[in-house]
Amino acid sequence: MRTHMRFGVFVPQGWRMDLAEIADPIEQYEAMTRVAKAADQMEVFDSIWVYDHFHTIPQPTLNTTFECWTITAALARDTSRVNIGQMVTCNGYRNPSLLAKMASTVDVLSHGRLYCGLGAGWYEHEWRAYGYGFPETRERMRMFREACEIITKMWTEDYPEFSGEHYSIDKPINEPKGARKPHPSFWIGGSGEQVTLKLVARFADACNVGGGDPDVAERKLAVLRRHCDEVGRDYDAIIKSTSIEDIVLVRRGETPEAVVERAHSATGVGFVGTSEALVERLRALAERGIDYVIVSFPRLAYDLEPLYRFADEVAPLVTD
Repeated sequence: MRTHMRFGVFVPQGWRMDLAEIADPIEQYEAMTRVAKAADQMEVFDSIWVYDHFHTIPQPTLNTTFECWTITAALARDTSRVNIGQMVTCNGYRNPSLLAKMASTVDVLSHGRLYCGLGAGWYEHEWRAYGYGFPETRERMRMFREACEIITKMWTEDYPEFSGEHYSIDKPINEPKGARKPHPSFWIGGSGEQVTLKLVARFADACNVGGGDPDVAERKLAVLRRHCDEVGRDYDAIIKSTSIEDIVLVRRGETPEAVVERAHSATGVGFVGTSEALVERLRALAERGIDYVIVSFPRLAYDLEPLYRFADEVAPLVTD
């Protein structure tokens, strides 16, 4: 079975300890750029992605983590074709009206290639370390809801106004509003059924759900469809994405144990299997309604082979 599915790939930015073997920060950046440029040359990749984090995982360490929106802008100029997204911007780290202005600028400098991702945020250690506090979940979700409305207004109205519990705007001028029409592409990450997926139905061009699990994705998309019906939104107009992270492809004759050892991943591995097994996972996701998959590979900063293997052995067997 083939289906219409598009793909994105995370570039190494340090958050997952994926630049730790490179000492020079300039070379670390250039290693990230090499991955972005390689993906830019592969038609199977619609996009490249970065995370919005300040401290490494699984533990906060004194290692490089490049800032999300700075590198979004820079990678947009390092590439010429792929879209550039964040999975996802943490709402608590930037005022939403400022974020809308930043996104509008990046959409123009990328010639309309921005995917602006937004989420409520979760990494408590970096929230507190950077002085943002750490509001309880209910409050973070209320902030998130207000931010979605403000960002949308900033992109679509000349003199937007909003007065909420956490944020307010008073006719800010945001020119230019972006290059993509009718506005920059807005991606909302998260699977919360009561708030997040309702926000997707109201505001988003795309969602990211399921964590690569076909059954979870199917359940979340059913909830999204109900929310779309309730607000009169066209469910089919929303991109339904998921992420499969830390993919390690097994070569012919290898054991999974040998592959995991070869990966040398500081954050562990996610999907371990053959190209054929990954094709089956992707087909299963497509059958459940997923039409966009964002992948990552543990050691792309040092070895581009997995990127080429995915492009040659996996994507052509899934897409139209």
